[in-house]
Amino acid sequence: QVQLVESGGGLVQAGGSLRLSCAASGRTFSTYVMGWFRQAPGKEREFVAAIGWSGRSTSYTDSVKGRFTISRDNAKTTVYLQMNSLNPEDTAVYYCAAKLSFRSVLLTTRRDYDYWGQGTQVTVSS
Repeated sequence: QVQLVESGGGLVQAGGSLRLSCAASGRTFSTYVMGWFRQAPGKEREFVAAIGWSGRSTSYTDSVKGRFTISRDNAKTTVYLQMNSLNPEDTAVYYCAAKLSFRSVLLTTRRDYDYWGQGTQVTVSS
């Protein structure tokens, strides 16, 4: 089992940047595939980005391609989401997710993941 704790959210002006972190407990972090999701008020939780075991494989939803970068540091058992060129439509609670996997797959659906963090609020002002 793994526990996830997100940090790094906050208030930023449009065009600004934030880096989210998700610290994971457990000694088998390198065998978890990881993802970031977000949920805006009144909307469903949606996929943002996913990363495989080593970090070489990544996937993004179209709206964040070229602006967001997901990465991981297995030695620090942490996954990151670098967010650049933020706009008000990026305002949401951002969640980190994990799944123990025997293959380094990229998971883009909420139901694929077994573990979730508590979320961190990102607010982008215009």
